[in-house]
Amino acid sequence: MLKYRSYTADNLHTLPQYRKVSEDQRHIIKTVASVYPFRVNSYVTEHLIDWSNVPQDPLFRLSFPQENMLESEDFERISGLVQDDAPREQVLQAAREIQLLQNPNPAGQMELNTPRIGDEVLHGVQHKYRESVLFFPSEAQICHAYCTYCFRWPQFSGLENLKFANNDVSTLVGYLKNHPEVRDIIFTGGDPMVMNTKTLKKYIGPLLTIPTIKTIRIGTKALSWWPYRFTSEHDADELLRFFEQIIASGKHLAIMAHISHPREIETPVAIEAIRRLRSTGAVIRSQSPIARHINDCSDIWETMWQKQIQLGIIPYYMFLERDTGPKHYFGIPLAKAIDIFNNAYHKMSGLGRTVRGPSMSCSPGKIIVEDIMEINGERLFALKFTQSRNPEWTNRIFFAEYDESATWIDDLRPAFGQEEFFFEPEMEQYYSYI
Repeated sequence: MLKYRSYTADNLHTLPQYRKVSEDQRHIIKTVASVYPFRVNSYVTEHLIDWSNVPQDPLFRLSFPQENMLESEDFERISGLVQDDAPREQVLQAAREIQLLQNPNPAGQMELNTPRIGDEVLHGVQHKYRESVLFFPSEAQICHAYCTYCFRWPQFSGLENLKFANNDVSTLVGYLKNHPEVRDIIFTGGDPMVMNTKTLKKYIGPLLTIPTIKTIRIGTKALSWWPYRFTSEHDADELLRFFEQIIASGKHLAIMAHISHPREIETPVAIEAIRRLRSTGAVIRSQSPIARHINDCSDIWETMWQKQIQLGIIPYYMFLERDTGPKHYFGIPLAKAIDIFNNAYHKMSGLGRTVRGPSMSCSPGKIIVEDIMEINGERLFALKFTQSRNPEWTNRIFFAEYDESATWIDDLRPAFGQEEFFFEPEMEQYYSYI
């Protein structure tokens, strides 16, 4: 097993491939890493990145900060401070000012999704959709490596007042018992797979006796960033036995794997990790944003989905880059996204058409861009709720005026001369949700 070693801006000089990164690129990394989290590890650097193609390599762009992730004036400001070796507090203060302008928690996650028990606010819990609850274990608020496009970057940026985390499983259990409508519990972060098996059991074990909970989901990038978690880490076998126990209890266990590029699941250890996970009875589903500079090409998505099916992974979601952080760098227009999706989707057999997207995870719910249509001579986006705050909206189709440059629902105008989308008048009530 490869020894795990992490690299950040502070110890970048110890990276074995350090000399393969130009001096200008090193400065870019240190500058952007002052604002957005940067962490990569020895597996990513040894087995995933093509160092002969840096900085164009998509896995390099996925894991190492890029200059244009910051607006030019913000980059110049931080770059000057880094160049002048300014005091750490001065750099941090400048970074905080930039971070707080980047829509740190989009889609009303704090205002709309955080539930209560009486007057107690359940920090580290989100309940956006009737049947599903997200839980953020305190010990899982880190990842084996960080994706540059991450829409949960505030979890790792020292913005403690904007961070979701909770270590009280009894609070979660009490909430779930009081809300029998909840069927799915989703463990997220960060990455729950950074936790050891003993800690994971602490959180999941008590849920196995709650009859209303049918599905345990674990969101993770570990298959891509550190597949040894499932093959040769000291408690890997214990972890898999626990997964078997979850399934034996009658629960469905879904591993929600974040896979952004086919190269992530082509290494022998990743393939073995997938095989071992599936041997427990767990189902692996894949999801990822479509991100400019990384996977904004239909050939990449077709190759990735075909490889996933071959390995027994179910393609689940193509997301659109959320309206937070460096979206201006990674985001792509809705029109281009649906074109990429369709070109890849059309080449799949029926087994690959489980995938949904491109999807916006926005305040009212998950909205899919179904297609671009022409109705009565007017070009329109056909949109559909695949999940929603109001269950009555789910699966409802609606239309927006075509806008070639639109990248998010907020950029769109309702079709047919309507002043607002059908769901907008109802959204105000959800500010007091639950």
